[in-house]
Amino acid sequence: MAALGAVVVVVVLALVMTLVSGVRVVQEYERAVIFRLGRCVGAKGPGVFFIVPFIDKMRKVNLQTQAVAVASQQVITADNVTTAVDAVAYFKVKDPVASVLKIQNWYQAAQLVAQTSLRAIIGRHELDQLLGERDRINQELRVALDAQTEEWGVQVDLVEIRDVTLPEQMQRAMAKQAEAERERRAKIIAADGELQASEKLSQAALAMQATPGAMHLRTLQTMAEIAVEHNSTIIFPIPTEIMNLVRPAMSASITPASETAGTAPTTLTAGAEAPPAMDE
Repeated sequence: MAALGAVVVVVVLALVMTLVSGVRVVQEYERAVIFRLGRCVGAKGPGVFFIVPFIDKMRKVNLQTQAVAVASQQVITADNVTTAVDAVAYFKVKDPVASVLKIQNWYQAAQLVAQTSLRAIIGRHELDQLLGERDRINQELRVALDAQTEEWGVQVDLVEIRDVTLPEQMQRAMAKQAEAERERRAKIIAADGELQASEKLSQAALAMQATPGAMHLRTLQTMAEIAVEHNSTIIFPIPTEIMNLVRPAMSASITPASETAGTAPTTLTAGAEAPPAMDE
């Protein structure tokens, strides 16, 4: 009886251990793909679930977004410029069953697909587009990658071009071009400023001409500014308004003496003889 009881205890413990070994736990960001005798029966999780010991096999799949680095690639652009471009792509598993059944290692495959897609997309654009329209090129890369990884149950969330390395000769040429462009803009801005200043000065001159006392007030203001900044002798000019008032009186005072005496001036014509001089 004692031996039979020991056998029963051993059998019960084995059954308990077997049942316990069938208990599985996966995290919220994971899923378990179950294979029963070699056939996929679906995915389970998250949390606690039970599989048949020695019959079911489980493979965990991470559903978190994973960054896949795309190694630097030597790419020839559409305008025949050789550049080195590297990027980073963000993938996420949407269908855990497909990511296990359709592809052996989707992470490594995504790296290779990203490299080939990067060469193909960059080769269709010119260098200026690569430098100035990076957002549009990133979107094209994302669409191209997503079309290839969709069958694997993997979704492409984002693709970003990280660095574009140019040859040294091209860098010098672009630096010269940028410097010339800055000089051109500076000259245009200076010319626009002079044009606007000349227009404003013309308007100010017309306004001062229409107002008699404006020029005099401006003269006094300038003199006040000079007196504050420098201790110097100031020569005060006669205002034009006073000259306009004095000019009629001066014209009347310098009338010819012949007109004031009432005698007409003697005029000699050509060929006429002068009157004889009178002896004293």
